[in-house]
Amino acid sequence: MRVGVLAVMLLALTGCTNDTFTRLGFPNPITTQGKITLSLWQGSWIAGLAVGAVVWGLILWAVVFHRQRGDKLPPQVRYNMPIEILYTIVPFILIAVLFYYTAKDENTIDSLSAKPAVTVDVTGFQWSWSFDYNPSGYHVIEVGAMWNPALPENHQQLPLLEIPENETVRFNLSSPDVVHSFWVPEFLFKRDVIPGHPNHFQINATQTGTFTGHCSELCGLYHSRMLFTLKVVTPAQFQTWIAQQQTLQATSSGSTT
Repeated sequence: MRVGVLAVMLLALTGCTNDTFTRLGFPNPITTQGKITLSLWQGSWIAGLAVGAVVWGLILWAVVFHRQRGDKLPPQVRYNMPIEILYTIVPFILIAVLFYYTAKDENTIDSLSAKPAVTVDVTGFQWSWSFDYNPSGYHVIEVGAMWNPALPENHQQLPLLEIPENETVRFNLSSPDVVHSFWVPEFLFKRDVIPGHPNHFQINATQTGTFTGHCSELCGLYHSRMLFTLKVVTPAQFQTWIAQQQTLQATSSGSTT
């Protein structure tokens, strides 16, 4: 019993570190919303371990102190109303607490700002992605080329999604063909991309770096190759990149005309 309680306390006290053990299999979150998801995951494990410690403690207590010591029937507790009420109320309280925190965190993660700093229209298609920054007034579109089986792995060009750190970024998801799913493992959640049913979510990235995004919904022949590169940079670096892309795309459109 004491060992179980100490294990739960240790897990709770170390829950704020970035150690793989305390993340319980989750990758290191790079967004505010991802940290909320991780906190809910850790809390669920702590609650589960606490309940398990109590249950196993009661089982061991019954085995040790109520083992058979003869043919005499021990006192029975059937139809004991206080115990039966306790059996009913305690699980109800546990479920209610878990439901409250789950609903609260889901509402926080699903909330959308009226005026995000950056808005990106994301289109998933067989089998790549396009990222349109026009809703933010940047006039930049990054379109990924479909996987080419004739090219070696190191010659494939993944579409680039670049976003600023510590700013609210909103994604509007759509698909012209089949169901896809927008997933960056370090976000700790994903969103389906459904034809005819636009989806939305927003994040606040908390650290810079380069990450790999995936389609996590089986969508056809090259589903496993439907990847993209996510680059989180400082706001100044983001503005520089936007300016560079605007110049490149303006030059490219001018040369084609």
